[in-house]
Amino acid sequence: MNNFTKRIIFGLIYVALVISSSLLGALFFYSLFLVFMLICIYEFIKILELRSVYPYLLGVTSFFTAVISNNNLIVFEDDLSKKITLSIFLVAVYFSFILTLVSSRKIAKQYLAVNFLSLIYVALPFSLLIKIPYLNFDGTFDTSIIIGIFILIWSNDVFAFLIGKNFGKHKLIGRVSPNKTIEGFLGGFIFTFIAGYFVANYCTSIQPLQWFTIAIIVSIFGVLGDLIESMFKRQAGIKDSSNLLPGHGGFLDRLDSVIFATPFIFIYLFLTT
Repeated sequence: MNNFTKRIIFGLIYVALVISSSLLGALFFYSLFLVFMLICIYEFIKILELRSVYPYLLGVTSFFTAVISNNNLIVFEDDLSKKITLSIFLVAVYFSFILTLVSSRKIAKQYLAVNFLSLIYVALPFSLLIKIPYLNFDGTFDTSIIIGIFILIWSNDVFAFLIGKNFGKHKLIGRVSPNKTIEGFLGGFIFTFIAGYFVANYCTSIQPLQWFTIAIIVSIFGVLGDLIESMFKRQAGIKDSSNLLPGHGGFLDRLDSVIFATPFIFIYLFLTT
């Protein structure tokens, strides 16, 4: 089986997992992306050469803070549970300073920097992602919003790759990623905008203008996310974040555009819905 065939097969499995978990409901959706987040944290701290369980603790507390703040999880619906969970998250964040003080780490600022970078770069976007399906006029879990957003992300990734590979001549930021081209970026932008038109007809719980704006956000920040992850890998001297996904590299390679675009999508929907 060649690399291209592996890429297609595992790409389809990834798409099927995202869509099916969304259709099955919030609990399945949370579970899938909790697993994705933990794997991405593992790959990210490996890139940065950190051996610590603390980024996982920060990631899990951030994730469950977001889960509990979503109103549909009845068992955690009362305000006290939300306050307790938020308090645990804040304690976990600031406990890292104490942990550094009593540990044998020689360079405290680097250890703290990697811990907080893993929180901001990986854990926080996943925590915001699971809140996005609730950012509609009803405030309930809306499957079509998250599926629509992923359709836009996949459209941008696929068409940026195809057009860049076949027609790309001008490097976007060659020193970071020699395979990314201006032509590929523009192709992804155009086809993502077109996909936004069809998604807007499929998902009516937010306005068409919002979908077109999300398409623009995905096109710009999705590519930036890819470039930023490439920057980390280049500085670490590696090609892929791992070999867990044959044909794709690692989960971080597959989800880099999702990770970086999500906070901006969340902010936009939070302010306009």
